[in-house]
Amino acid sequence: MLKQKNKSQHLATISLAIMGIGFVVTIPLQHSFLGSILQGGFEAGLVGGLADWFAVTALFRHPLGVPIPHTALLPKNRKRIIAGIISMLENDWLTKESIRKKIDTIPFATKLFTVINQQIRTTVVQTYLLNLIKGLIQKVEIAKITPMIEKELKSRLNEWDIKDYLPLLIDQVTNRKYDEKTLDFILNEIDEWAKKDSTKYKLGGMAVEAVENIKADGFMQFALKSFSNLVNEEKLGNIIQNLILKGVASYQDPYNQNRQNLLIHIHKKLESIKSDEKIYEELTNFKAQILFKWEPSEKISNLLTEIKQKLISFVDEPTFMDNYVLPFVFNRLDDFQSNPEKVHSIENWIKQQLSSFVDQNHAKIGKLVQENLDRLDNKTLINMVENNVGKDLQWIRVNGAVCGFLIGLILVGIRAFF
Repeated sequence: MLKQKNKSQHLATISLAIMGIGFVVTIPLQHSFLGSILQGGFEAGLVGGLADWFAVTALFRHPLGVPIPHTALLPKNRKRIIAGIISMLENDWLTKESIRKKIDTIPFATKLFTVINQQIRTTVVQTYLLNLIKGLIQKVEIAKITPMIEKELKSRLNEWDIKDYLPLLIDQVTNRKYDEKTLDFILNEIDEWAKKDSTKYKLGGMAVEAVENIKADGFMQFALKSFSNLVNEEKLGNIIQNLILKGVASYQDPYNQNRQNLLIHIHKKLESIKSDEKIYEELTNFKAQILFKWEPSEKISNLLTEIKQKLISFVDEPTFMDNYVLPFVFNRLDDFQSNPEKVHSIENWIKQQLSSFVDQNHAKIGKLVQENLDRLDNKTLINMVENNVGKDLQWIRVNGAVCGFLIGLILVGIRAFF
């Protein structure tokens, strides 16, 4: 740009010098017809070139440094010119309406999907995404969310109504025959306990002690003493042990009527629990007490810490990007692009946000231009204008000299003709 300015300045100076030299050279020839015409042309070209040089120079500075009135127009009218530029930008060239119309013509959603589809495949973007995901995981403050989870967990458990779950539990006990299994377990435990020698002697001792402690008169007292003399702890223990074992064996028989009656009784009791409000009240109070005393914060914190570390390790795996992130992004892009309503919705949202941004910041365009121009001193501003339009301004000087020369030839020719 600077070279072009220098070339145009040299060309304008050369044209002015040619007119001046031509005028001086033709002075001795002014008495001849051709000489007088040429001198008139060079004279007019010199005057036109000087006049245009004065006019062009007066736009930017005082000609020859002389403070002639109505010169150095740009420095003197700087504020008014800047205000005019800002007004023209805001009210003519970059109005809110024109910007909105331009925004409406741009398919932002399509361009956005294209950019995402292209950039997501680059190593830089993938590395950034992985770092972003790990950074988000690492910034999770477990100490802050642990009380929230504990509170929510207790609240949800407290909201559970026992009436919704106890009947289901009882039905499962019946369907899975846990009542029979429980009865068999108890019978087996009794059977094993009754078979022990220690149990036999213990039962015999208890029986002898009970017989001796029975209070009776007359014949009954005589009979009890005779009976106690005939038996001892071992004999009584054997009798009681055999009775217990036979009883247990009878209840272990699935076809035994006593067993069937006992199970029917158990089933009825279990069914009656479903409508027993006292049991529900007791279980509800029991649940509330347990939840009140329950302090799971440490376990929750340890669990969250473990999950956090596992997530970070999972993200660091080489296959995480290809197996999870990229498929997720591409699936979402395909989902959006295949749904015109979603694309239209995103398009409208982007345009609404941009339009809102334009409405809120339109005045800042002028302020930005003014701030940038105010930072420039007069010399820098003049050089900037001259660098951009100086070529055309210098051609005004050239055209002035050439046009003056031609007009001078015509005028002198007309004068010589008459």
